[in-house]
Amino acid sequence: MALVRWDPFSDIDTLFNRTMPRMLATWSRAALPAEAADRAEWSPSTDISETDKEYLIRAELPAVRKEDVKVTVEAGMLTIEGERKHSKEANGERLHRAERFYGRFMRQFSLPENAQADAVRCESADGVLTVHVPKKTLEKRKPIEIKVQ
Repeated sequence: MALVRWDPFSDIDTLFNRTMPRMLATWSRAALPAEAADRAEWSPSTDISETDKEYLIRAELPAVRKEDVKVTVEAGMLTIEGERKHSKEANGERLHRAERFYGRFMRQFSLPENAQADAVRCESADGVLTVHVPKKTLEKRKPIEIKVQ
């Protein structure tokens, strides 16, 4: 049995690290004029999971058309970028509160060594983009012994 060091503040650190960026983004947006707030950059929430055969990246992209999303893989980095466009209000409608973010977004993820970059595929359903990154089997490398002289 291994000993695990107990850190009583780890949960507080996790909570702080999760909520502060969102709170700061909301505060900075609230200080902007309405037309500038619509152009504020945003970042979609993302979950990353793994099965025996692939890595899965799920990004929440409600109200983003799949034509407005671009997924690329280059030099071991997977990039999801696109734009959520602001819809015009109906005639005579006045906006009282705006909490949704619009504009361009970009998320980048470093792929592990066993990711098969040339076989990545994506699907979009119910406002969630799912990126499938298949795994490839890697040869187990034997260490090379170097004689000391």
